[in-house]
Formats: sequence, C-alpha cells, structure tokens
Amino acid sequence: MVIFTWRALNSQRVIRIGFDKRVGNGVKQVTQLVADRFDIYQNSGELQEYADNFRVTEIDGYNRCIHLQNGITLYEGEVIGAVNEQVIRKAQIRATILAHIEKERKLFRQGVKCLSLFFIDHVDNYREADGSKGVYAQIFEEEYERIVGELQLRFSDDPEYIKYLKSFSPDQVHDGYFSRDKKNNVVESKAKESENELRGYQLIMKAKEALLSFKTPVRFIFSHSALKEGWDNPNVFQICTLKDSDNQTKKRQEVGRGMRLCVNQKGERQDESVLHGGVFEVNELTVIASESYNSFASKLQTEIAEAVGDRPQKVNMQLFLDFVMTNAQGEQKKLSEDDAQELTFTLRMKNYITKDGQLTPKYHQDKQEGILDFGDYNEYKQDVIKKLDTVFNPDAVKPENGRKVREAKFDSQKFERKEFQELWRRINHQTYYTVDFKTDELINKAVIQLDNHLKVSDIQLRMVTGTLDRIGSKQQLEQGTAMSITDSQTLSVHEEIGQEVRYDLIGKLVENTGLTRKAVVTILKKIRPSTFNQFKTNPEEFIIKASNIINECKAIAVIEHVKYHKLDKQFESDIFSNTTLKGKLGVNALESQKSLYDLVVVDSAGIEMNFAKDLEERNEVAVYTKLPGGFYINTPVGHYNPDWAIVFKEGPDIKHVYFVAETKGSLEESQLRESERSKIECARRHFATIGDSAVTYDVVRNYNDLRDIITK
Repeated sequence: MVIFTWRALNSQRVIRIGFDKRVGNGVKQVTQLVADRFDIYQNSGELQEYADNFRVTEIDGYNRCIHLQNGITLYEGEVIGAVNEQVIRKAQIRATILAHIEKERKLFRQGVKCLSLFFIDHVDNYREADGSKGVYAQIFEEEYERIVGELQLRFSDDPEYIKYLKSFSPDQVHDGYFSRDKKNNVVESKAKESENELRGYQLIMKAKEALLSFKTPVRFIFSHSALKEGWDNPNVFQICTLKDSDNQTKKRQEVGRGMRLCVNQKGERQDESVLHGGVFEVNELTVIASESYNSFASKLQTEIAEAVGDRPQKVNMQLFLDFVMTNAQGEQKKLSEDDAQELTFTLRMKNYITKDGQLTPKYHQDKQEGILDFGDYNEYKQDVIKKLDTVFNPDAVKPENGRKVREAKFDSQKFERKEFQELWRRINHQTYYTVDFKTDELINKAVIQLDNHLKVSDIQLRMVTGTLDRIGSKQQLEQGTAMSITDSQTLSVHEEIGQEVRYDLIGKLVENTGLTRKAVVTILKKIRPSTFNQFKTNPEEFIIKASNIINECKAIAVIEHVKYHKLDKQFESDIFSNTTLKGKLGVNALESQKSLYDLVVVDSAGIEMNFAKDLEERNEVAVYTKLPGGFYINTPVGHYNPDWAIVFKEGPDIKHVYFVAETKGSLEESQLRESERSKIECARRHFATIGDSAVTYDVVRNYNDLRDIITK
C-alpha cells in the first residue's frame, strides 16, 4: 500500500508518502519524507506487495503526483493496495487541511476568513459520550500540527500569515456542532428529534457571526448532517465528506453548503462590484469526497438535472416547433414542423449538437468566440442562442477535477523588467467617465425595442374534469415537460396565475438598468398595452427581458456620448500577485516562458489558446501577460477587463512597442452584442485618454492581425 498525502517541495524534491513496513513479527504503517529514486520495496523490509518496481522515478510538484517505475501515477490523497477505512479518512482530513491553508493564505490578505466543513457519519467518531476526543478529532490535530510545521519554511516570505497560523493550537482551530438533547448531550441527527435539531441549530446561529472573525480560532467545523444541523455559512471553502454517501443526503445539498458568496471582516459580500472579475477565483469550493472524481461528478450532474427537470434536456425538433423568432428588422417568423426539423439538422451538420441532442464543446467554444453559424437562420441568431440557452447542459455543472488542475505562479522578476515596467507605467492609470445624452432619446429607443422584441412565455393551467392535469408554461405544456398534479375534486380557476404575488416592477427595472424612476415610468407608459400586459402573464420573465432590452439601448447611447477623464489613482501591482489562475495543460492552459506567469490560462481553447502560442513562439515578443480581473475599465455597461498586455522588441518594421489587445472571433460589429461593442469603444477612449503614441489598443482575431496593426 502506498499513500501520497503531501505535495512536492520543488526546491528539495521531497514528498511525504505512507506505506507498510515489516517490523519484528508484524507489519505497521509508516509515513516519511522521500526523494527521487526511493525504493519502497527495500525500505518496506522487502514486502511482496511492493516487489513490482515500486520505486519513485519522478516527483511532480506542479501536478501533485509521483510516478513509479512500474508505470503507476499517484495523485495527492490517492491510495492503492489493501487499506482500511481509517487510512482513507486520514488521507481525506490531511488533504482538507492542505487545501484550507492554501486558500486561507490568499484570502487572509483580503480580510476574508476561510472555513472548512467536515460531514461525519457518527458523532462519536469526533466526540465520545464522555466528552473526550474521537478518532477524527485526534487525526485532525496530529495532521494539522504536522502540516503547519512542514509549511512554515515555505511561507517564510509571509510573516504576518505565519504569525496568525501559529497563534492558535491544534485543539483550538476545530469544533463540532451537533444536535443536543435536553441535558445538552450530543446526539445523532434523526428525523423525530426535531427539538434536538433545533437546539443544535440555535447553537450554530449564535456562533455564526463570531466564526467569521479572525479573533475566533475555530476554522474547521465537524457536523453530523448536511440537511439538519448542517452548516450554512458563506465562508465555507472546503467540504470533506467523512462518510459514505446515502440516499437521504443529496450531493448537491451537501455541496450547496459552500455555494454562497463569501464576506470579509466588515460583512461586505465579495461579489463582482468588489472583486471586478475575480468572483469565481475567490468563491471557489473544493470538495474532498470519499469516492472517485468521476463517480462524484456523475452523481452530482444527475441530481442537478433532476432538480431542474422542467428545463429541456436535449435539442430536438420539438424544442423549436412553433418558436417565434425576430430579426434585426423586427420581422417575425414562426417555425413550422419543417422549419424546426431544418434548424435541428443545421445544428447537427455544424457539429453543434450530438446525435442524442446534447450541445457540443464546439457550440460553446464558437459561442464564446462569437463565430456561431446557423446557416439560413443567422438573421435570427440571437433568438436561436437564447432558445439553446434554455437546454440543460450537464457539463456546465460538472466540477473540475482538482488533481488535474495546475495553479499559475507569478514571476515578479519578469514584472520588474524594464520593458514591462515601461508598459505598466503607461497603462495603469484609472479613469472615470461621463455620459451626456438626452434621456428622451434613450426612452424613445427603448419603447420601440420593447414593443418589437419583448416576448414572454405564458403561464397557463390546462383543466380537465375533476383534475388539474398540467401546470407550466405554454411551451412546457406542448413539450409534455410540465409538472403533473392530480386532485380528486373538481377545480375551477378564477384568477390569473401569480396575481397574489406582488412585484416591484418599477423598482426592479431601476435596479437592473440604472435609470431613474421617472425614466422607467415614462417607458412603461409609452409601450403598447399589449406589451405591458405581458407583465401580468409572467412578471419575472418580463422584468428580466425588459431590463436586457433597455440595457442594450443604453449601450448604443453610450457609444455615442461617453467621455473619459484621467484620475490620479493607479492600479496596484499586487493585482498580479494576488490573482489565482488555475488551468489544465492542453485544455485551457499552456506553459509559458515569456508571460508574467509560468502558466497562461485562457478563456477560450480556440482563439485565445492559439494567440498565446503565437506570443510564446514569435521572436519579436519580449514579454506579455493575460491581464488579471483586477485590471478593469469602468464603463456604463459594467466593468471591462482587456485580454492582453504585450511588449514587443523594437525592430525596423515595428512602430508601436506596447500593445493592449482584445481577442474576438469576429471583427464585424454586427456579430458583437451592443454591450460588447460599448465596452470596446469605452476601452478605446479610456486608453486614448491615459496613453500616448507608444501604446496601441485594438481588437484582433489572431496574431497576424496584431502584427499587421503594429507594422503599419
């Protein structure tokens, strides 16, 4: 048996593994630091289970794995050979502590406290009836103390975090919260013990606010149930399941305990308005499960699909039948059966759907790059995309396999190079904008677009004698995907659906669009009665779609009237060092020699990946970087984060040495959404305001486009 439970230290090329060793008349498990060429067979006392070339040939610190001479690769936390349950739980606890400290160190600077949550099978595994420590508590403290001792050398450049890490003892940093009986004794969570569960819940709520403070030492929480007294805290970043899965506790419900936006010490939600593009990097949940990645991911996808069962599961002719589409001229087309079949066939021929009706990776990639091609239906492209967006995509909710994800490392020496510092000095100024356009003009455009393009689906009841047979939208009823409800009594309906639910229509539109209440009221008064009456039919969809249409009109007005003004404020250089970038080599990342990071992580495996490869290979490129989310331009339609900052070596045919680039699949304005066009135009005006003739900003499809621009 071999257990890899600790990552490699690159400078020392050592790793901690556990294996069985012959001692006296028996065998016991040992753990120790080993280096390359370590022979497990010899060091185990020549146990037969390691006789087949169990020699360490390579320690791969980047991918957190070791390679053995017999061809076996072991990733962090993996186990092979005979093993008991306690060994697996020990590996899980250790992996959770390592993931916690890795995340905690980054969030510590941002004032965000990191919490980890363990779900256990039996309370006495953590705390015995007499109050003494259970086996999980003992393992945790042993592993925590060992890990903190091992990592102090690595964190020597971060004395403030080291001080925080050492300020509490291992027994102070964890605690358990469980159901309790009237005598305050810990008990198992059972359905009939509602009073006990309530006492456990109240205990949690009392400690919830305190737990978010750095002054409270507890950062690791043990709980018995995910659904009863289970923790619901916004700062849970790691979840470890120290129990076998069961039918009562769904994976999506366990995972849901860590799917909330975190808060800092001031209670401020860390969302887009604060993190500016870094929301998904910070609010990332790591699950340490007691099963394989493929099994966990598959079950989670299945459960989510069941939970959103009212959404179409595949693309077929029925999805488009009677679908009403509108082109740019406001002309509408209702798809007949032949039309629906033709469109479905086109999607299949373009390799956008599989034969089973699932959206392909090519569809999602072409959509991201703005190069979708629907043939004869291109004039209705936006409506087709919106319809396809309603189809449930299981891959969209598939978690990443943490063992195969590599984190990029920032190279401060490249950042300090004279070439990049010259570029950084020119582009790191911040700006503010003013927009001087006539509100009446925007109102009139919004009224026209709402009347021509606002279409919401009906919510209907279909009645049969004595039974309410189906409930759902008109489309769901026709597709047969609506919910079935039966009742033995005769039902009659006299009110419109949703009539008893009160919606703040004006308030929501003001919130979503940024317009004044007066402007929103004027728009609603001017649209046709038939358009406004759709609000009664489906209020929530009306608000969402109306907001999107108004914002598109706002984006058009912005292009014509926005002006930028330079601020004294500049971006701090730590937006690079504080950014976490993770990717899979060959999928959405490639190793780099010229970038500020040793790994370039891209959003698109097509255009952006090819662009990065060219930047690596071209001699005229001196240094470049994918700009982090912390580098953004304020625009009236949201924050805009340009793609690339590039420094070229000066040459006889290169006039502009510094370049900021945005990569898009299409340069045709008609292929870009109004909001995208607005952000790009805002970026042009921003850089024109802060820059000089040495810096160029433009949109390119590939490296050849870029070179054509800089050589003109």
